[in-house]
Amino acid sequence: MTTTTATTATTTTATTGTAAGARPARVNFAKAAPKAFKALIGLDAAARQGLDPALVELVQIRASQLNHCAYCLHMHTTDAHAAGESPERINLVGVWEEAGEAGFYTEKEQAALALTEAVTLLPGGVPDEVYGRAARHFEEAELAQLIALILTINAWNRIAVTTGKVPGKG
Repeated sequence: MTTTTATTATTTTATTGTAAGARPARVNFAKAAPKAFKALIGLDAAARQGLDPALVELVQIRASQLNHCAYCLHMHTTDAHAAGESPERINLVGVWEEAGEAGFYTEKEQAALALTEAVTLLPGGVPDEVYGRAARHFEEAELAQLIALILTINAWNRIAVTTGKVPGKG
């Protein structure tokens, strides 16, 4: 990026707002870093391969909840509804352990959600128990895909939160 472009982008970002007292506009990641954006789209598509679409949405919803990403949470709950996921399962994913005991989630889904939490929060690493639980329910290649999916949604969450993406807006 040239100095002129950087200065223009910084000025535009710092001075654009929608109303008095509103948060200043932030960088449009897709436009400002198109190669990185395209690469992340490719990783996202590759990570989903071979995984159950319902599981993909549950993982993305849970990571988005943990990361406080309203933009991604809105997107993935909408996508899950459109794909036929039940409102109960979507609404209860934040308390998946308790809901799992009531039969809302399979053991495999619970293992994936536990791994999602451990990878997203990284509270000193991913515990062997959590990893082992996931490994019992996913074949090696599928487990690698799941890890890639979790990493990808965390990247999307961090981009959306950092750039101030608004739920329901492109």
